[in-house]
Amino acid sequence: MCRLFVGADSRLWESHTRSIRMDGMVTSVRLETMFWTVLEEIAAKDDMNVPQLLHQLYNESIDEGHDLGNFTSFLRVCCLRFIDLKLKGLLLPEGASNGLSTEEILSLEAEARRPRKAARAVSRLQH
Repeated sequence: MCRLFVGADSRLWESHTRSIRMDGMVTSVRLETMFWTVLEEIAAKDDMNVPQLLHQLYNESIDEGHDLGNFTSFLRVCCLRFIDLKLKGLLLPEGASNGLSTEEILSLEAEARRPRKAARAVSRLQH
């Protein structure tokens, strides 16, 4: 299995820094090429460019009360979540109809976590 990753195009994990203006301040974000590619896809899905997407993600995260001490890690997780949601069929390809709303997706994810939480609680009680 490792060969599948090691044998990939090494340009995928080359890091690139982009400077982005957010709220009048310039900040730099350093990510691997593959993450920039996913962020471009996410931005395009919402008719934005990457700087606009990052600005919106940052502001909405602050509004939700999240501590974004490591914004770059947050962006990597956003990319992985996007890919995971697509693989699970919760995000439909561009132009497809009958997609789920954000709230419906979050609700489905919460429901999926409940049985695991209950099973862990039962397991702890048994040991």
